[in-house]
Amino acid sequence: MAALATHLGDLLDTARRQRFVGRHHELASFDDALDGRSARRVLCVHGQGGIGKTTLLLEFRARAQAAGRSVTQIDGRDVDPSPEGLETAVRLALDHQDDRRPTVGLLAGAVLLVDGYEQLAPIDGWLRDEFVPRLSADSVVVLAGRDPPTAPWRTDSGWRQLVAVHRLDPFDQVESGQLLARAGVVPSLRQHLLMLGRGHPLTMALLADLAASGDVPDTLADAPDLISALLESFLRDVPGEAHLTGLATCALAWLTTEDLLHRLVGADAPAVWQWLARQPFVVSGTRGLFTHDLARDVLDAEFERRAPERYRAHRWTVYKHAVAGLRAGTSLDRPLHAQQLFCLLRRSPFATAISALRAQGSATVVPARPGEHEQVCSIVERFEGPASADLARGWLREQPEHLSVVRTGDGVAGFAYHVRCPGGSAMEDRDPVVRAVFDHIAREGPLRPGERVELVRYCAGPREHQRDLYALLAGTVPSLIEWLTRPLAWSFIVTVDAEHWAPFLDYLAFAPLVEANVGGLRHIVYGIDWRRLPVDDWFDLMHERGRSGATGPPPAALIRPPPLDRARFSAAVKAALQTLHRPDQLAANPLLGSTLAATTNGPNADQLRATIEDAVACLGKEPKGDQLRAVLNRTYLRPAPARKPPPKSSTYP
Repeated sequence: MAALATHLGDLLDTARRQRFVGRHHELASFDDALDGRSARRVLCVHGQGGIGKTTLLLEFRARAQAAGRSVTQIDGRDVDPSPEGLETAVRLALDHQDDRRPTVGLLAGAVLLVDGYEQLAPIDGWLRDEFVPRLSADSVVVLAGRDPPTAPWRTDSGWRQLVAVHRLDPFDQVESGQLLARAGVVPSLRQHLLMLGRGHPLTMALLADLAASGDVPDTLADAPDLISALLESFLRDVPGEAHLTGLATCALAWLTTEDLLHRLVGADAPAVWQWLARQPFVVSGTRGLFTHDLARDVLDAEFERRAPERYRAHRWTVYKHAVAGLRAGTSLDRPLHAQQLFCLLRRSPFATAISALRAQGSATVVPARPGEHEQVCSIVERFEGPASADLARGWLREQPEHLSVVRTGDGVAGFAYHVRCPGGSAMEDRDPVVRAVFDHIAREGPLRPGERVELVRYCAGPREHQRDLYALLAGTVPSLIEWLTRPLAWSFIVTVDAEHWAPFLDYLAFAPLVEANVGGLRHIVYGIDWRRLPVDDWFDLMHERGRSGATGPPPAALIRPPPLDRARFSAAVKAALQTLHRPDQLAANPLLGSTLAATTNGPNADQLRATIEDAVACLGKEPKGDQLRAVLNRTYLRPAPARKPPPKSSTYP
């Protein structure tokens, strides 16, 4: 029979242990050290605030006491960071402050648990080189803090044999579910809380407490008290304003680089970078800094709540930095910047997919290898039939460089194939989808000489076809590159699963324009005419929708008039030349709806006149263009003032 509890503390320990979940590897490591089955005698446990370090130490304490070991537990936040301060804290914990024996003698065979070890950083060297080596050989020491152990704990040839390092990560789905179940959360709420909590133990516990009161938030931003509690657990003293801006940048950006920080904090960027890299909820990758998802959500919600204007300004800076990098970058850099833009769509139908992608490690979109073509065609055939697969093989023979894939250990996990036309290919007429697209263009917005069209012709994954997360990633990243770096007249996205894709495409302001049948399967084609909604205006719209969450067609005020065909364009140019110096009449010219009159503040008659004058000036560079330029100058640009007729004389000679 279990011993009866004699103190409230015993009841408290029992309640805690009943709710303890996970950390199997860390518990096994501690048990092995405790029983002498392992050479490890020092366990260094580290992780972000609220990840469960203190809870784990309490479980260690209970196990050590059950094994008959003496346990001493101190908190670095309550200790003066000096050798004397630590020894005093140990004596107080043992209630031996008047004992004259050396402190290490009092700890003979004991288990020493130190929480908040980052607070004792000033004496880390003394503790490692002098204090711990003097403990008895059967002692076990656990140092738990936010920061990883310093290098000597890990690199010294002696300590490497005696130290075990454990980083505490968020719980997985099973452990998170167990935590919520033991906290009394009803099954119907658990999946939603799992999504919000992202495996972070403190967050899950706080959410479980809210659920018990019947107040379940839709998002973390809807629970400001919870966010405040999490911020307190995440953040220590922030050195200054620049560092706060750095935190906000990490919350906004998928990837934070020193170049991006320089745009926001100027010369402080190197110092802010180094400080951010030391934070326990920030991971240093090969290309920049990544923030753990929960910390990102919390920081993002709190920053927007406290400083909405600055939040919008910073978000715009991150957007512009990504677009500038995408447009100026190489073929290797562009997917990285496009993925940055993709992950900025967190307040949109893409949000759930972005979170899920990050939870499974995200991935990189890369050009396909020739050996992957047949795997892609097999996926098309499995879900769309042999007719579609036959067309895919035809396109890949003609334009193999336009296939992008996401690779995992199982091969191609998602892909997208882009068609660029017109190019004179027989496939343009053979493919019913592309043929239907060109029929639509001919009716609604005929192409002018040199204009190009781009289609996402295929987009899928091997498991759920067009609903695969990696299909969404593979389709979006190359599309952003195409749209923002190439001068396009039209873009189209083809889907055989409009029910799933409609919310995404509505958000992107793409409209369903065309239907086609391939092998008995209905294809819906969504499109956008970039001549009527220029890509930079669309980009501004996406930024605004990222803030507001709006969706659907673009506002009518952003839409330009339909492009002019050759005959109407020629007539408009002639009319513009004739009214070049009459601003009121020039402002009514159809060319005002074209890029010839575009400015950052909208179409402008002065800009139209300047564009025409520049075009006339350029005629001098063309063969025999000097004479035509002179005629146009004399007739329209700088016409000679009309001579007044001589006055009539009343007399004649």
